[in-house]
Amino acid sequence: MADRVTVIGWDGSPLTAAARSALGAATLVAGAAHHLALPEVPRAAERIRLGSVSLAARRIAGHRGSAVVLADGDPGFFGVVRTLRAPEFGLEVEVVPAVSSVAAAFARAGMPWDDAQVVVAHRRTLRRAVNVCRAHTKVAVLTSPGAGPAELGLLLEGVHRTFVICEELGTASERVTILTSDKAADHTWRDPNVVIVIGGFVAAAEDGGWIAGRDPGTGPRGWALPAQAYGGALGEGETDLLRAAQLARLGPRVGDLVWDIGSGSGAFATEAARTGAAVIAVDRNPGSCARTEDSARRYGVQMQIVHGAAPHILENLPEPDVVRVGGGGVQVVSAVADRRPQRIVTHAATRDAAELVGRDLSEHGYQVECALIQSVELDTRAWTETERSVAFLLTGRLPDRNP
Repeated sequence: MADRVTVIGWDGSPLTAAARSALGAATLVAGAAHHLALPEVPRAAERIRLGSVSLAARRIAGHRGSAVVLADGDPGFFGVVRTLRAPEFGLEVEVVPAVSSVAAAFARAGMPWDDAQVVVAHRRTLRRAVNVCRAHTKVAVLTSPGAGPAELGLLLEGVHRTFVICEELGTASERVTILTSDKAADHTWRDPNVVIVIGGFVAAAEDGGWIAGRDPGTGPRGWALPAQAYGGALGEGETDLLRAAQLARLGPRVGDLVWDIGSGSGAFATEAARTGAAVIAVDRNPGSCARTEDSARRYGVQMQIVHGAAPHILENLPEPDVVRVGGGGVQVVSAVADRRPQRIVTHAATRDAAELVGRDLSEHGYQVECALIQSVELDTRAWTETERSVAFLLTGRLPDRNP
């Protein structure tokens, strides 16, 4: 095992005394090509050009002497430190950090970033990174080849955002470009880079808050808020307890895309967006679309609102993770099931209608659950019944997908 392993962050500025001392004593140096070209790297040291950090870690673990790993920015922030400290390598490391690329990008933009979400976009995680950009007003995206500004812009179709694209930060070739998301695909970008994604309705804030990223305390406490919170009477499929059960069955989370088909007042869509998930609300009624937009603004959440009739309007929407079908019956449920979301919830007023929907979901390969939900509201002054609601709640889960 290496006698000493030092991880040095580099942001283009002169190396610190501690970094120069560690490099001067190194018998093995690992890093990217531009790191290995630094004049402080000893001529006699073994050099490893970083591709796979895991392979480099194995080489370092078998090396006798002092090893240095060079990395851009802060190597403990989405960097190599996590891999090097993995139990299978047994490495204890010292870290000399530099300014992270995310901090540098926001500095170039002259913006605070304690209220920003930070995500990493690879080919396999690009869609989830885009969903975070849909759901939040300020996001920093650490990109990779095949998951860069052009791909982000293409997948954000229908959602207006401003991109601040920072290429090769800290080098002589540094470039910062500001444009709208729909123009990003018209250019060729150098990989990797940092993209600051800004836009959407922003609620006024007096200070920076108390927690980095999205403040979980914004908005009213609790879920399945009463009808008064959404401007009055709600549709028959929007009762408090039914919404609560639907939200629990779907379990939307950050990085998910939720479809709410037949959004009505926007009550369910708003509550799904409050979880941090991206939401597309669909309704054929212009008045319902307006109510949904009003609900989203009232509670300071982001969502895309699409006016049109399902199932035809769904054809060009991006792939969902979970879907609530608030209207349209078995025809819409069948069209949704063709898109293979992980979970689908809907409701029916009668057992016959519930059986039709459940049979269709089963034929699409979903595991189906059905519960009869009955709620009775009482006037607690006299303990008399004021309103009764009954609905069949159906849930479809794909058995071959993550829960």
